[in-house]
Amino acid sequence: MEIKIGIQNIAREIVLESDQDSNAVAELVSAALSKGSELRLTDEKGRVVIIPGGALGYVELGGEKARSVGFAAL
Repeated sequence: MEIKIGIQNIAREIVLESDQDSNAVAELVSAALSKGSELRLTDEKGRVVIIPGGALGYVELGGEKARSVGFAAL
């Protein structure tokens, strides 16, 4: 699933692909916003993105990742 994160006072957004469930990500975002804690997400390559909860502008959750067509390296 594609996740777009907007940070307050920064023009560029963070975009990452994640294998996490959209409901689980939505719960993490809600917790970070309500408690003012950090938002910690892991992308599909295992990299961790950490964002302070107070700096979040918006989080856009895309649909589940569609199956790719054609030849793809796994």
